Amino acid sequence: MPDTDQRSRATDRRLSDDESLETLPWSALANKLTLAAILLTAALFRLAYVTQPLTDAFSWREVSTAMMADNFQHNGWNIFYPEVSWTGPGPSYQGREFQLLSYLSALLNAMFGWHDWTGRAVAAAFGIVTTLALHRLTARIWDETHAHAAALGYAILPAAVMIDTSYLPDPAMLALVTLGLWLFVIFAQTLNCEILLYAAASLTLGVLAKLPGLSIALVVAPILANLSQSGHRSEALRAARWLGAGFLLVVAYYAWAVYLGRTTPPFHVAGHGYIWEVGPGTFLHDWFYLPRLWQKSVGWFYGAPFLILIGVGLWSIPNAQTFQPSSRNAPIFVHLPLIWLGSGVLLFAIAAREISANPWNLHYLNVPLAIFAGRGAIVAVRAGGTMISSAFGLARLATLVASVLILATLPLLTAMKFPYAAAGQTLGEALAAQSVPGDLVIAVAPTVGDPIAIYYAHRRGWVFPPGGGTSDWSELLPDGAEAIAAVTDLRDNGADWFAVSKQARDSLGQHFMAHHMQLLKWLDETATKTADTKAYVIYRLGK
Repeated sequence: MPDTDQRSRATDRRLSDDESLETLPWSALANKLTLAAILLTAALFRLAYVTQPLTDAFSWREVSTAMMADNFQHNGWNIFYPEVSWTGPGPSYQGREFQLLSYLSALLNAMFGWHDWTGRAVAAAFGIVTTLALHRLTARIWDETHAHAAALGYAILPAAVMIDTSYLPDPAMLALVTLGLWLFVIFAQTLNCEILLYAAASLTLGVLAKLPGLSIALVVAPILANLSQSGHRSEALRAARWLGAGFLLVVAYYAWAVYLGRTTPPFHVAGHGYIWEVGPGTFLHDWFYLPRLWQKSVGWFYGAPFLILIGVGLWSIPNAQTFQPSSRNAPIFVHLPLIWLGSGVLLFAIAAREISANPWNLHYLNVPLAIFAGRGAIVAVRAGGTMISSAFGLARLATLVASVLILATLPLLTAMKFPYAAAGQTLGEALAAQSVPGDLVIAVAPTVGDPIAIYYAHRRGWVFPPGGGTSDWSELLPDGAEAIAAVTDLRDNGADWFAVSKQARDSLGQHFMAHHMQLLKWLDETATKTADTKAYVIYRLGK
């Protein structure tokens, strides 16, 4: 009997030493249930904001994306001609990323009727795909425990929830490049060429959806090099050919986008403020805009609790010896989150001004940041030798998650989702009530340059000052002759209405109603005032 007990204990020890608990039936089920709970959490946080009108902190960029969806549906389904509605009667084609998200939204609107939040729903779906792909990628390169922590971190990360519920192309980009990298890692570990095709297609489509996704090439390249050096040169060459073909498609599309934006009115190509445009001297003088980025990171996107967890995770980066020996845990795979983070840092160094001004461009970094936040959470829970599965470990984990939710996720999302542009929506709906289809409108929203009033008027027209080309439509024109001449020119080009929110203020802090007193006096004399409320004033322009 003692011999039997000794053999049993020895077997148990060998099982714990040689076989991951993930392979045990009960643990496999627990892992699946945990993943399902994490995906449900991600869905609940994203669905909570899906039906909000496009009035949050990213209003103007969301509205432009939504306009493109509307114009696909009503003015032609050619995805290579993205068009906005805020630069006149049109066509108003612009050089933009491949309009995957807006095109899917247009298809849904055509099938189920128009909703201003359709794009948010599509973005949320992509956000759930990102959560799943992140989980499975982390499980492949680290382990299931870190996968759970990383995916949960992403599910409740304020920046990720905010962007995944915004009518923007970024959620599609991140979902597809994360999915593509996961599939590519599977290919590199299994040499399954069918998986390679799916990986290349997903990566290519992700980069087309938003150009910052091209940084993922810096993550894929070391995997290719490792594959070649480990004796699989033919597979590495095959992968390079497929990825190269995808890269040529990306180059061809963005060459077309630049051509379209530079040769058709309003002569606008999205994106600006790169280091080759502004100059490295300006970047250095402004400290690569890091003070602005830090302010937004703490007060908007991540919050102190998440930044602390990310810092702890980076301080305790695991290595191949952290995990049980496996081909999955070769050094190149273990270091992928750090390589991804490095590629994002390089992206920021190139486009610091653009990213700090338009923080949704940080979305590419949210996957590695979530992985390191998850790592930091595990280190914190395990401090002092505590087992996560113990009662004390679970209590620690629950306290940590509750603290992050209360101190970061909920307050930051409340701030970012506040309806800052609600007055612009109200102005647009008032214009819709007074005008008729085919009328052209000039609209000044609370944030000068935001086309939200035009969008909710369901009309075409102009922001004021008129946008397009190199002009800055976020800054008011000098009052008097120049402003009057601008309105006269728009009227001569077909503008029927001039509407302005009484809250309107430009990027310099100038209030429209105080700054443009001469223009308003001229409008009183030459146009018909059809509405004058506490919120807005609307004029019917005379011809």
